[in-house]
Amino acid sequence: MKFTEHLGAHLTPEWRSQYVQYEEMKKILYDAYESAPSKEAVNEEILRRHYTKYEEGFFLFCDKELSKVNTFFAEKLAEATRRFHELEVETGATNEAQKLPMQHDIDAGQDGADGMDIEEIPVLVKKLKFRSKGARKLKELKFAVSEFYLSLILIQNFQNLNFTGFRKILKKHDKMFQTDTGVQYRKATVETATFFTNKQVDGLILETENIFINELERGNRGKAMKRLRVPPLRNEQTNLSAFLWGLFAGVFLILMVVLVIAAIYKRPKKNWQPALRMYRGWFLVVIMLGLLGINIYGWSKAGVNHILIFELDPRDHLTFIDLLKVASFLGSLLCLSALAFLFSPDFSVPAYAHPIAEAGFLLLFLLNPTRTFHYSARYWFLKVMFRIIAAPFFHVQFADFWLADQLNSLVIPLLDLQYMICFYSYDWHRPDDKWKCTNPQNIVRPLVAILPAWWRLAQCLRRYRDSKDAWPHLANAGKYSTSILVTLVSTFAAVYKANTGMSQNGPLFYVWISSLLLSTFYTLFWDIKMDWGLFDKNAGENRLLREQIVYDSKVYYYMAALTDLLFRFMWTLTVSVGEAGFINNELFIFFIATCEVFRRFVWNFFRLENEHLNNCGNFRAVRDISVKPVQPEVRDELTIEQLMDHTYGPLPKRRVMNLLLNQERSQQNGAVRTV
Repeated sequence: MKFTEHLGAHLTPEWRSQYVQYEEMKKILYDAYESAPSKEAVNEEILRRHYTKYEEGFFLFCDKELSKVNTFFAEKLAEATRRFHELEVETGATNEAQKLPMQHDIDAGQDGADGMDIEEIPVLVKKLKFRSKGARKLKELKFAVSEFYLSLILIQNFQNLNFTGFRKILKKHDKMFQTDTGVQYRKATVETATFFTNKQVDGLILETENIFINELERGNRGKAMKRLRVPPLRNEQTNLSAFLWGLFAGVFLILMVVLVIAAIYKRPKKNWQPALRMYRGWFLVVIMLGLLGINIYGWSKAGVNHILIFELDPRDHLTFIDLLKVASFLGSLLCLSALAFLFSPDFSVPAYAHPIAEAGFLLLFLLNPTRTFHYSARYWFLKVMFRIIAAPFFHVQFADFWLADQLNSLVIPLLDLQYMICFYSYDWHRPDDKWKCTNPQNIVRPLVAILPAWWRLAQCLRRYRDSKDAWPHLANAGKYSTSILVTLVSTFAAVYKANTGMSQNGPLFYVWISSLLLSTFYTLFWDIKMDWGLFDKNAGENRLLREQIVYDSKVYYYMAALTDLLFRFMWTLTVSVGEAGFINNELFIFFIATCEVFRRFVWNFFRLENEHLNNCGNFRAVRDISVKPVQPEVRDELTIEQLMDHTYGPLPKRRVMNLLLNQERSQQNGAVRTV
């Protein structure tokens, strides 16, 4: 592998601008080599002067790059040193708190020479109040130290890659210019530079390992190093994962073709629209999962660090192949279930047993409590979903509002899930004309439809409460309020039409169109300007885009904006093609919902790119895990050094209570005498 490819594959994306510009330096060398006169046409002295002219500019560029690398390394080393001392102090304090006697230790103690002085009793009591939180604090501390360890490995990798870059480019210089000045420069300047000679990072890595092994894992080196394990900086996919993805994807495509052919020619005797509604939502979820896998592949190729943005565990997370594999596997099961529904009369099996069985399997797959089938990913999803549902009561993180945005593109699957529950509760055995789940006056459906918009609205209000910034949080809340308005007006219009029998041109129809136009322009502006950061006035050469772009071609951005525009106005088809009856209404809804899922797929690329550039601006490459310090009231009584050096023996509960009562009486008597 060429070093340019190696550097691009192993650098830290958020620090990209701080690495040696190997390609630029190589370009200087090639420009000098290609513009040099032929050896046969001129003498050696003229050729030497030609190269010397380029050498001056080349070594000046090297000096500039070396200064940049040294400065950035010094900043990161200072941050790491400060963070190490903070974690070292917190680890010592937490371990000491873990060693404090609990109530049952006091009850079991006996009076004796190992008793405690009366002055130490208040300190002991205050410590007893927070020792019960020790286990939770220890878990947070392990998490913080493992992330800090990862940051040290990234700094170490930064040192190695930059030195290798300088060594290779100077070697190439000497080979092309037929000189040894590159070697001399390397020995005199690069090998004496701070980023190469400083070995403090290596020492911090060893000390962090020792703290984790001895203090946090009680000497269990194997367990500690497994927790600290740093994944390959370049993701490698196993042959098995790739094989399973190919197998399931092939099966899924074949089953899809068979399903379409069977649906056209089989023509089930029962009304097939309820089954379409119950399978449609799951298919849309599977499509979104597969497209998310493509998103992850695109982010990885472009250097967008989605692992950091979503605050995933870099040691255990789903790759793009994992997601594509799961999507194709679940899609294959859905096709089999749908085929079983179509052919159920031939096997004397109740037709509507298949959709509920499929839904039950998917629910068990998601809620499976065993540590199998991507347990950590399923746990992460359920945790974020809980935070979304309880939006106003929790601090909102990026993953929370990103997943809530995905749910706003999955309104149809949510409605189909509500329909499935309603169908099996009420309509399963009723005649077609008695079904109540599709009644426009069913109040549950509009409530379900506005849930995703409400969750995002609540998140925006919570972010405003936490930050006190009206812009953009209140303005963003206004965007989702227009989505709620569209749903409510649409519901009123449908009920009015059903009760009066009037055509779609009733009075509420124009209110509905107006609300749709308002919501569409509002969301379109927010997508392109706020979520993607385009139309930046400082875009420079990237006309109508932004100053920095990650993806290779500007065409991607213009096409994405056009795609978002077209799909945002897809609702116009519902008042033309949909109402004209040219196509079955349920199939038309499937088409519109699929377009929305694809729009969200495009949106994801540029939304995470914008967030990634924000991280690049702050050079943030790992999660900032804050650990709550030792309780302030305990620090008032005892310093950190005392916490780490002091030991206490057991003390009887009766004696503790008597000493406290006597101390309280003496303080009251002292107060009386003072008065």
